[in-house]
Amino acid sequence: MKKTVVVALGGNAILKPGQKGTIEEQMANVNNAAKNIVKLVKEGYEVVIAHGNGPQVGNLLLQNAAAREQVPAQPLYVCGAMSQGQIGYMIQQNIMNELRTEGIKKPVVTLLTQVVVDPADPAFQTPSKPVGAFYSEEEAKEGIEKGENWVEDSGRGWRKVVPSPRPIDVVELEEVKDLIEAGTIVVSVGGGGIPVMRDEVGHLTGVEAVIDKDLASSLLARELKADILTIATDVANVAINFGKPDQVNLETISIEEANKYAAEGQFGAGSMGPKVAAIMEFVESGGSGIITSLDNLRDAVVDNKGTRIVK
Repeated sequence: MKKTVVVALGGNAILKPGQKGTIEEQMANVNNAAKNIVKLVKEGYEVVIAHGNGPQVGNLLLQNAAAREQVPAQPLYVCGAMSQGQIGYMIQQNIMNELRTEGIKKPVVTLLTQVVVDPADPAFQTPSKPVGAFYSEEEAKEGIEKGENWVEDSGRGWRKVVPSPRPIDVVELEEVKDLIEAGTIVVSVGGGGIPVMRDEVGHLTGVEAVIDKDLASSLLARELKADILTIATDVANVAINFGKPDQVNLETISIEEANKYAAEGQFGAGSMGPKVAAIMEFVESGGSGIITSLDNLRDAVVDNKGTRIVK
């Protein structure tokens, strides 16, 4: 039976720092990601792909703001859905082209995916995730008067902040399972999934929030009972004492060791920390977790390179 690996693509796989975000730039980046993902397909793995969407949603919010006098602005969760289609299209097309180049016949599907959050999640009481562009204090006050949450960001201007609740359920899970069973490469929970709440009769409603992509990827991998969760980032290994003369690149470590390093503050809260936490949640459920660079993806999964966290 083939093993299933969930690959969570970081932001640099789609849009690199300093780039404007043209379709040509993004397609070139995704093409490189596709080549590395298809290496896993050639090794016989069933692959499920998750991805971030921060820059793309940010651009959609900018477009909303610029055109708000001409067309109605869309809520954040709708922008999330739009970005799933946008990024899914790029990933899907590039993987299809790479499969054809390799002579592999295998379907690729992007599945618009909703992810359930708990209305009682404490994150709704303390919104903290900045979204969109920087605005003036006057513009922020207008948003505050509408009941929105805004914060001043390091002297650069004001930004809207929204909750970042924990994901608790993938709505389209059974559809993802069916597609994997049919031998399909699936793109799912893009951008952490479209955040929704479920009422007492099971009806779904979109909610103004952002779900962490790595936590959503971990949840999907656990619910699929995947064999491996790999988070692709911009370094080949997680390190302790990062950037210092005594930096040590980590290879295979236990959950206990990972917790120890986390308690020491070795993993940045805005960078490696969430990735390590997401991997540990998955490994606790019985799978194997890897953090590595995209170019190192095949060697990490097949030949135990990168940083592997084990139970």
